Amino acid sequence: MDNNISDYKRKSFIEQGEIYFWTATINKWQYLLKGDAYKNIVVNSLKYLSDAGKIDVFAFVIMPNHIHLIWRINNQNGKETAQGSFLKYTAHEFKKMINSGKGLVKLSDYAVEASNKNYEFWQRDSLAVNLYSRDVAYQKMEYIHLNPLTVHWQLAKEPSDYKYSSARFYETATKEFSFLKDLRDEF
Repeated sequence: MDNNISDYKRKSFIEQGEIYFWTATINKWQYLLKGDAYKNIVVNSLKYLSDAGKIDVFAFVIMPNHIHLIWRINNQNGKETAQGSFLKYTAHEFKKMINSGKGLVKLSDYAVEASNKNYEFWQRDSLAVNLYSRDVAYQKMEYIHLNPLTVHWQLAKEPSDYKYSSARFYETATKEFSFLKDLRDEF
């Protein structure tokens, strides 16, 4: 068996120019994203990276403790990957929000013993799945849009009722998030 370490790709590996289903989870599955202010940090970061041409976002949902995206990474953001910049920036903004005393979140809940940081808001090695066909892409988009309706969450009655999702865009053509691009134009 050939186990060449240089051939190994992390489950978070994203090839530039390809469309991926991507999941990032809050550390220890905590409900940091329950409040809209924290969700807005995610939205603002996606908008910034999209406006800068670093990413294309085709579908998303922001859940209380994780996010799902269908996106394409177009370019590095300086020396960082766009997804690395997204995770780093949102973590920095989460920390600022917590330090401002807004909400019921405690910074100590995200404390870690690491040589390079004191807090970790996102779990390491986010999941990235290449969407190699239209059928797979649409299956993942349906999963994203139905996520808030599951028995576990019950955040909405209909996909388009959940504010922090691209479902309304696809169901009614209402574009509340300027960074959204239509996945149907890609396949």
